[in-house]
Amino acid sequence: MTSTIATRGAAFFDVDETLIDMKSMQSFLDFYFEDQADGLGTPWQRFQRTVAGMPREDGNRAYYRLWSGQNLSDLTRAGRAWFNKHIQRPGFLIPSAVTALREHRRAGRHVFLISGSFHPCLDPLASYLGASEVFCTDLVEEGGTLTGEIVRSRIGEGKRDAVEEATARYELDPDQSWAYGDHISDLPMLTAVSHPVAVGSDPQLNQIAHQRQWPLIAVGERPPMEGNT
Repeated sequence: MTSTIATRGAAFFDVDETLIDMKSMQSFLDFYFEDQADGLGTPWQRFQRTVAGMPREDGNRAYYRLWSGQNLSDLTRAGRAWFNKHIQRPGFLIPSAVTALREHRRAGRHVFLISGSFHPCLDPLASYLGASEVFCTDLVEEGGTLTGEIVRSRIGEGKRDAVEEATARYELDPDQSWAYGDHISDLPMLTAVSHPVAVGSDPQLNQIAHQRQWPLIAVGERPPMEGNT
């Protein structure tokens, strides 16, 4: 039987380059609009040139304007096709983080995915991994068609907000919760729980992890779990 303490805890995971070895927004854009690649580059390469120098949050909003006029049902179907293509490829999932996720589930903890990406990319992954819920960029739609605007962002402080929302909704104990992220922008999420874990090799995040004595796991490494309480 799962202990009461275990069920009050949770594990929060960033997705891109924490659970999967790519940037889902980039990959899905090129997948969906692959017929639009031309001599000026892929859709993502052309987009990157337009947002060069923008603050991260502004670039995130600009990305979702690319989807204005698209039908959400079409994107949902394409997201499943995109996921089914990549899940067959060795290395798509990052073993160390996925191992940690599965150990948290076995310990009876809720697992949440928190990402600046959006539901078409993330929902198939969440279903595959058995996540309790996805917190991601919510898009404005009218009659099933995307307007290009967003309801809320889930990058930076938006990730901390997601942790706090989940903690309140599921009556969780932050002292019994973990968070995993690979980039300095994940810091608000990581500091919202008592057990932050840095994944990968981002120099800024790794420096903070060393200073604060957080566990730090490489992409191919088995993560420390500090026990399965």
